[in-house]
Amino acid sequence: MVETLVETLSAFLNGVVALLPPGLFPTFATAFIEGGKYLGSFRSEFVGTLLMIGCTFSAGKWIGTESPNVAWVSHFLGVIAADFIGGGPHVNPAVTVSMWCLGKCTYTDGYVRIAAQMAGGLVAFPLFHAVSDAIKLTPFGGPEFNVPDDAEHVAAAEAEAFLSEYAATVFLMFAIYLLNWELNFGKHHYIIKQSLTAVAIRVLIEVFPTAGPAMNPMLATAWDVFGVGTTYEFPSNFSHYFVYWVGPFLAAITASIMYVAYAGGTVFGSTVPVGPIKKEKKKKE
Repeated sequence: MVETLVETLSAFLNGVVALLPPGLFPTFATAFIEGGKYLGSFRSEFVGTLLMIGCTFSAGKWIGTESPNVAWVSHFLGVIAADFIGGGPHVNPAVTVSMWCLGKCTYTDGYVRIAAQMAGGLVAFPLFHAVSDAIKLTPFGGPEFNVPDDAEHVAAAEAEAFLSEYAATVFLMFAIYLLNWELNFGKHHYIIKQSLTAVAIRVLIEVFPTAGPAMNPMLATAWDVFGVGTTYEFPSNFSHYFVYWVGPFLAAITASIMYVAYAGGTVFGSTVPVGPIKKEKKKKE
């Protein structure tokens, strides 16, 4: 009797787990660290990531399939809507790393945010794929880069993809710092700065196409889990993590150091030996 119940439970749970994205349980478990102290951060990032993927990846797939201009406008509005509805989440592990570097969030808060972003990505891609199938729309795509079959050129391709993601992420960080902290557009600040953020993201997508670009480790890995080869497994090749995680994280740290050199502040709790340039300019005036 007991053995039969255990077998039934095992079969049921195996069936449920087979339907869930890999890694989902560990990511959701972080929401309750320190008695749920960071549950708000988790919720904001999870919901924001779902919205961001739904609102921006639908451009050119669900909306504007025959018109690049309509797709651009759709992406533009999607960036604004996802941020506004989601309450201004990071939705990007590289951005969270930069905020941690600059002391804008604690390590634990950043860890929970990144876990929530991954949870959102792991849920979003299969969810929106199911929606695409149900209503006969073009499925979403995602960032990836082609590894040459010729082993002799693999290292060069990885280096090119790494540098592309690194550069794109540095520029993305500069846009975030400038639009959020350095410029003030008065009573219309939010809508203007989000509009310019959307334009910056779209321009970077066009300028740095080598590895997508992702400019967002979560997007690259969540898409790889679901969409690349349909293996439904995390990538086993380190080149993926080198390009899409090491590159953007180093870019986030580099951009943080450069911003502190310009505006002042600290990186990992320490000042930098150069600057702040911004303060020096004020003195000269």
